[in-house]
Amino acid sequence: MAQSPSPAPASAAQINAAPAILTPTIVNRYPHDRAAFTEGFQYLGDGTYMESTGLVGESGVRRVELKTGKVLGKVTTPLATAFGEGVAVLNDVAYHLTWQEGMAFAFDAGTLKEVGRYRYKGEGWGLTTNGKDLIMSNGTPTLVWRDPKTFAVKRSVTVTDAGQPIKNLNELEYAGGSVYANIWLTDRIARIDPQTGKVTAWIDMSALTREASASAAKLGKPLTFDDIPNGIAYVPERGTLLLTGKRWGTIFEVKIPGLSGISGRGQGRR
Repeated sequence: MAQSPSPAPASAAQINAAPAILTPTIVNRYPHDRAAFTEGFQYLGDGTYMESTGLVGESGVRRVELKTGKVLGKVTTPLATAFGEGVAVLNDVAYHLTWQEGMAFAFDAGTLKEVGRYRYKGEGWGLTTNGKDLIMSNGTPTLVWRDPKTFAVKRSVTVTDAGQPIKNLNELEYAGGSVYANIWLTDRIARIDPQTGKVTAWIDMSALTREASASAAKLGKPLTFDDIPNGIAYVPERGTLLLTGKRWGTIFEVKIPGLSGISGRGQGRR
């Protein structure tokens, strides 16, 4: 029997093809607290989102109504000297990182009453969940998967583009089988393959940054170098992302090429 021809080997150009540059399409805008130094951001599936904020003395976690920006509940980061970082809700628990204290706090997602504390090594930046594990960034090119019950490290992966490590991974979101990460001090979001760590696409947020900056300037409160894009939340029932930034006055709901929704389901509190 004749053998089938072997598939042609992939060319070097195919293997090293640069990730696509994706442009978000704005489908809606919502109000955002201009005083919120956003560090963590997750849609809860019921028209609300969970947000954490940074800065010493201003750090905390809040549950907010998306359409109005009304704060429905909030808690101050329990350590007064801490700079609050990311937040992620899993199994009705909101996990909240701190930047340099090596401590995470756990809150009941409904009441925001503290239910636990965890220690970890290194810095805490962004936090998300795949529905089973917590996925954490620490400002390096490494993403770490943690057990939500113990905060123990389960695995890690180095994020790369064309073989080069991508540092300053900040706020995170897990959506459509990929990890999305804000890159600190840039207008770019990396879409990352969680198995290999390779960047599969870049989302260009520059137009959103310009709009947020122009809006702030009109109010006489121009954005500073620190007021960068930081905040990604997946809305599964619409297949969209909510994007915002530190001290931005707007949450942008956007469509991203290649990201679809989950028909008939809201994300809910997991």
